Amino acid sequence: MNQRSIRIKKLAVAGMLAAVAVACSPLSIPVGASRCYPVQHLVNVLAAVFLGPWYGFGMAFATSLVRNLLSTGSLLAFPGSMCGALLCGLVFAATKRVWATCLGEVFGTAVLGGLLAWPIAVQLMGQEAAAVTYMLPFFVSTAGGTILAAAFLAVLKRSGAFDAMRRMINA
Repeated sequence: MNQRSIRIKKLAVAGMLAAVAVACSPLSIPVGASRCYPVQHLVNVLAAVFLGPWYGFGMAFATSLVRNLLSTGSLLAFPGSMCGALLCGLVFAATKRVWATCLGEVFGTAVLGGLLAWPIAVQLMGQEAAAVTYMLPFFVSTAGGTILAAAFLAVLKRSGAFDAMRRMINA
């Protein structure tokens, strides 16, 4: 198949992953001023593995945008989900290792996204907070979703579906 059909397949899968994350938005945990969405981090890891870093980044942005438009998310969804999706996608592209990809998701969301959430919270949301305030709640969110993703991918690998899905999307 040609590159155009591969891009169309990747866009379709990214759209489905975003839809799953938006549909599962009610499954959230309030932690401080933020809400933790484990399903977002599950789909971030899946996007990293099956689509690559830039489709994952776009999917995370689209999910955050729709959740904000539907009032089921906050502005803090943008840095957390997008940093995690991009970093875990870059890690998977470089290593092809699921465990490293999961660590990339956790670090990208909890540390990078948590630090980038601070100026958004202070400047746009009018909240007073320390720079590291969002790292712990983002860690809680990403840890749950990343554990689910690792378990799901382990099942896919054992069944042989992992390689079949990667071939189907990328061919």
